[in-house]
Amino acid sequence: MRFRFRKAAHVLERVGLAMAGAACGLFVGAYVGSTIPALTTQGFLLVMMLLGVVGFYLGIDTPQLPFDEAHSQIDAAELLSSAGTLCATLAAFASVAVIVLRLEPHSALTWLVFTAWIAGVAMQIVAGTKARMRK
Repeated sequence: MRFRFRKAAHVLERVGLAMAGAACGLFVGAYVGSTIPALTTQGFLLVMMLLGVVGFYLGIDTPQLPFDEAHSQIDAAELLSSAGTLCATLAAFASVAVIVLRLEPHSALTWLVFTAWIAGVAMQIVAGTKARMRK
């Protein structure tokens, strides 16, 4: 019985992380889409949100290396996960700041935010996939 509750709690946690990823993707998509006319579509917003869902669901809370292996090598999945989470959330934070403060930054910042988001969620997805493929 206790196992079921732990499993349910873990699933709820992961769904919450996925929803946070979707929200971050929505903010990044809204900012980038409002600045780059070619990306002002609902499809673009949906893709950004789906990337956030997958990245945050897979990339946060990755299984760790077994104890005996953890001391002998660097855990690439853990490093990618943490770096990806930092990049993605910094991009989301910058997007929210621009939207809320009604700033009009240089287009280079828009491309930097967009690149950081894509790189961040890509690192999370790769890290989560790699960690789950371990034996």
